Amino acid sequence: MPDYKVLFLDIDGTILTPDDTIEDSTKIAVKQVKQKGLEVFLATGRPLHEIREIGQELEIESFIGYNGAYAIHKGKDVFIERMDAHMIETFLHVAKEKGHEAVMYTNKKNVLTSNDSQVMEDFIQHFHLKHNVLYQSEYQNQILGVSLLNLGGNDVVLYEEGNNIHLSSINVPGFKEHSYDVIRDEVNKGFAVQKVVDLLGFKPEEAIAFGDGMNDKEMLSLVGAGFAMGNAHPDLFQYAKHKTTDVQNSGVFNGLKSLELVE
Repeated sequence: MPDYKVLFLDIDGTILTPDDTIEDSTKIAVKQVKQKGLEVFLATGRPLHEIREIGQELEIESFIGYNGAYAIHKGKDVFIERMDAHMIETFLHVAKEKGHEAVMYTNKKNVLTSNDSQVMEDFIQHFHLKHNVLYQSEYQNQILGVSLLNLGGNDVVLYEEGNNIHLSSINVPGFKEHSYDVIRDEVNKGFAVQKVVDLLGFKPEEAIAFGDGMNDKEMLSLVGAGFAMGNAHPDLFQYAKHKTTDVQNSGVFNGLKSLELVE
């Protein structure tokens, strides 16, 4: 059994159930691996300024946010990788022309293309976005991540073509049919995990990661023990070395138990 040093946990669909709660088994698992000396990071597409309460509930102080664009280790910045301003301008043009919406994230604000459409209201409510402002050009150079809403099946290529990015369906009921995170080919959760393990002096094979969405594929492919949740997007399983139970059936606990890290 490898000597595991660090654990990376996605949030939505991995530690957070559809009713916005964290199972007691997940809390127990996190506590036990920390007691064994493992570092624990939340690794999410969400903006870090909106997940502090989740971190506090699990007593986690280290984070990867914005699908790999920003990392914090115990309160200290590890790196920050902003998106290309010209690409943001292109996204906004396409969104306006096609009737899409965009939520763009700086390290302090959620920057919205509008605040009065139903799909935007639903997104804000579901993900509990509080620090919201309407887009102004001053934010164009500050964007770390983007979620695109209200897309049709043929719209994905409008954003992907020529931009060194791919869109990843947001694996949350009510949104996965039309909402996508923008994932950069060179800056993603796998990139961030590599940066973190380098900082801490670990090797990727000494890392464990859990995820459920296609934005987790780079992370699960990189680590020594990558777990796809039972409720994961069907295309994710090929990138994970292991499959665990779903988020409502002690998925994180059962995965870590299989590695003999919890009991």
